[in-house]
Amino acid sequence: MSDSAPLELWLPALARFAPDHPLRLRQARADRLADGARGYLAGLSHYFRSDDTGLAAAALLREHTAHDAGDAPWLCADPCWVQAEMNGARLLACGQLGLSMEEAEALAAPLRPLFGDAGMVLEITTPDRWQLRLAPGTSVPAFAAPEQALGEDLFQHLPQGAEGRRWRVLINEAQVLLHQHPVNAGRRARGLSPVNSLWLWGGGRLPSRVAATHSAVVGEDPLLAALAARAGVSVMPRSHASVLGAAAGTLVDLQDLPVAEIEQAWWPMIDALLRRQAVQLSFASGERWRHRPWHRWRLWRRAR
Repeated sequence: MSDSAPLELWLPALARFAPDHPLRLRQARADRLADGARGYLAGLSHYFRSDDTGLAAAALLREHTAHDAGDAPWLCADPCWVQAEMNGARLLACGQLGLSMEEAEALAAPLRPLFGDAGMVLEITTPDRWQLRLAPGTSVPAFAAPEQALGEDLFQHLPQGAEGRRWRVLINEAQVLLHQHPVNAGRRARGLSPVNSLWLWGGGRLPSRVAATHSAVVGEDPLLAALAARAGVSVMPRSHASVLGAAAGTLVDLQDLPVAEIEQAWWPMIDALLRRQAVQLSFASGERWRHRPWHRWRLWRRAR
């Protein structure tokens, strides 16, 4: 962990901010830094480093909630909504479908034998976050994270080749079991999205050690919290008080928020931070700036 880590705001992609958004003006007056990580998982991998390969999201989430990840390999199997189209299918939502635990358990019931026959155990860690406990030595191909596949053709992001065939068959069989599930009939009747597939991603074993770039974290993301806990870093829920009170060495996660909400609900706290201390503005699209309180007097710099 770096003792010189600044107060850092992790923000949505820069292109999502309109030219007249108040943050644009502050960004224009700040000092440009070299670009950093792009995207959610790449950002997490930058802020939290481990000796192991990859970001084992499934094992980290399971350990943080159930404390039983052990040394087994894990794979996220998040409930998702896939929409069939004339030439394929498109991933429209993943892991944020507002399921109750009762719905989750009912949906998982016919899936457990399917995965059990394949040597896997389906665990419902939370209603929207499911994991597969895999047998030791299970070969797992690279799976795309949900953020990489949302809104895109499903086939483009499924594992290909002979190694991926087993997983494609499992996903197809899970879709068949979920298609006519009574829970989905009830959800459709209430105007809710169905859960008609599982998205597999984030495989690996629990890392033995995680190091953090910051000494404290403010945020609501479950994987961010799991990584921080593994690194021994304090995590504070995102609130007006926790953002306003953030000090040097703190990472404040705002990258999951709509830019309109940042302006309407969070800008007074952000503005106070920018007036009080040095702040690094890190956008999910990779651009980074360092803003210091006196930069607001750079009146000749205008937002583009």
